[in-house]
Amino acid sequence: MRQRRRFDDAFKARVALEALKEEKTLQELAEEYAVHPNQISAWKKRLLSGASSLFERKGAKDQELEQIKKREQELFKQLGQAKYENECLKKSTSNCTARTARGDRPRGSASIHIPAG
Repeated sequence: MRQRRRFDDAFKARVALEALKEEKTLQELAEEYAVHPNQISAWKKRLLSGASSLFERKGAKDQELEQIKKREQELFKQLGQAKYENECLKKSTSNCTARTARGDRPRGSASIHIPAG
């Protein structure tokens, strides 16, 4: 069985640009670069669909990235707070269960002794 060939991004871009120029047919390009014509068509479509991202404003992307980072920090802060509260609750419940297991009374509870008759 033949192993799959992998092409780097520069090669794909070069072949796709050649296809966009339309100086040669897909079949001629396929023979020249030893690639199937359908693959060249796919690379050409991908190049055309991603071309608009080259002209996007960096400010919009930077602003979106900042919002994502800010949200991430907020979530990490909430997670840390929840972990802290969980540990405190574990400690307080373990203290209570240890006292009752020993027979200790919880603080603030008083026993009333009623003498018999």
